[in-house]
Amino acid sequence: MMTFRTIASALMLAAAFAAPAMAQQATDAVQPEAATTAPRLVPEAHPVRARNHMVVAANPLAAAAGLDMLERGGSAADAVLAVQSVLGLVEPQSSGLGGGAFLVYYDAASGKVTTIDGRETAPADAGPDLFLDLDGKPLGFFDAVVGGRSVGVPGTVRLLEMLHDRYGKLTWGPQFDAAINLARNGFDVSPRLAGLLEEDRERLAAQPTTKHYFFDQAGEPLKVGSLLVNPDYAETLEALVHGGADAFYEEAIADRIIDAVRLHDGNPGKLAIEDLKAYRARERAPVCHPYRAYQVCGMGPPSSGALTIAQILGMVAEYDLATFGPDDPQALRIIGDATRLAFADRGRYMADSDFVDMPVGLADPGYLKERAKLINRPDALEKDMVNPGEPPWKKAELRIDGINASLPSTSHFVVVDRQGNVASMTSSIENAFGARLMAAGFLLNNQLTDFDFVPQGTDGKAVANRVEPGKRPRSSMSPTIVLKDGKPVFAIGSPGGSRIIPYVANALIALIDWNMNIAQAVSLPHLVNRFGTFDLEAGTNAEAMAPDLEALGYETAVRDLNSGLHGIAIMADGSIEGAADPRREGIALGR
Repeated sequence: MMTFRTIASALMLAAAFAAPAMAQQATDAVQPEAATTAPRLVPEAHPVRARNHMVVAANPLAAAAGLDMLERGGSAADAVLAVQSVLGLVEPQSSGLGGGAFLVYYDAASGKVTTIDGRETAPADAGPDLFLDLDGKPLGFFDAVVGGRSVGVPGTVRLLEMLHDRYGKLTWGPQFDAAINLARNGFDVSPRLAGLLEEDRERLAAQPTTKHYFFDQAGEPLKVGSLLVNPDYAETLEALVHGGADAFYEEAIADRIIDAVRLHDGNPGKLAIEDLKAYRARERAPVCHPYRAYQVCGMGPPSSGALTIAQILGMVAEYDLATFGPDDPQALRIIGDATRLAFADRGRYMADSDFVDMPVGLADPGYLKERAKLINRPDALEKDMVNPGEPPWKKAELRIDGINASLPSTSHFVVVDRQGNVASMTSSIENAFGARLMAAGFLLNNQLTDFDFVPQGTDGKAVANRVEPGKRPRSSMSPTIVLKDGKPVFAIGSPGGSRIIPYVANALIALIDWNMNIAQAVSLPHLVNRFGTFDLEAGTNAEAMAPDLEALGYETAVRDLNSGLHGIAIMADGSIEGAADPRREGIALGR
């Protein structure tokens, strides 16, 4: 029986592979100036090393299940199924069968990168007023989240099915063995799960299904080390083993999802059985863009991740970040203001491109070169200088900026197999514990609150990311694979709401411009600027950067910035280095 007590041995296994990493190639140059007296940000961190294959995931039990698939001859695709099915059990607050996901996959046989979109969709009966009250005012965030109203059609199971059909080596079924065994025999509640249960106890206790599952007989949230069993989840996975994804979308499991959503007392939703039956995951072309000598490939719309990262990197490419170095306030200014400008475009233009026209030139090099000129100054951009740009359009539409209030609860994992296939997947139920509803052993998402609550302005101009039937809400999830000379060299991603985008962009800059190893890049203290204020990660050397950044004209705020960056680097000699974000419970395992 595999329980949470196997974490210690998993950690020992990871340590056995730890070793200093080889340096990655530096970059080209352009401008700079400046030495700095700021504290050193670069952490002392060493990656886990392996020769054959590796899994990096947010929980040791999930990583171990993925590694077991690889050692049984499975592909990276088979490992993804195992990792996700275990994460949905042991880290249910973040992702699972009741949510959605984006996958970026490198197929070694063809040398091609593709993506699979398993994002949730809005019900056919959902309209632009979904999150407005009777007076036409937007609902409070948690008034919208808790209950059935916020639940979109889950997409993860269809994604897993499509991935296995295209790239799996093992027959469908054994990938779920570890999760089924853990669900039936029990696993120990982890420190992170216990802490989040305590933090969200009021909302969870108010919903019968989550109270029954996550609280003890005395009415207290489960504590660290409590044995948690989930026979309903085991039965759901066994139904998938025997009936495939159709068992989830067309049979008894679907009925239980619909009942949980539509019969919620106080905040029922609009999801119907026809919505589940109609759902399809979609294989899409990746969004790939150059940065220095690399190609950075990620998920396009309905994710804003790859396009916004393309904009950030496209603007900072005009500056010699390698010469500045990671500790220089001017480097932070360039990256921070590029991020602000990219987020301005994101808020106005980016949404599900199956439903709204988007500018074709958001990542156009000429457009980004012009945007980068705005940063060519000694101090921070003033607030009125950070506006959406005017990228090239085939068909311009009048738009206003949208505002949504999503809060992060997501998981990212990466896999490299013996054949050189690479998977980078970000999976989510949106807010921690999603809609706080359970069905058939798993939590349901609240992803519809990733739409903007207000669909249009008083002048009739539309918000791109408004609710529409069948539409996929805009996401910030940024699963990424980086190529050099056509071969994968990095795979990375993170949870973190809209901060995912700068988390990933900053880690890529650390890897490419500053020659950090993968462990240093995922451990680097966070300094993030999306909307003008520089968020500085509490408890790190980032706090000491405040005076330098304030001298450049920024407001600063010290915050807990709980990323979950997980990454793999594939070295020139074919060896693999991996690292899990030390801020969470993740682990890198390989052989």
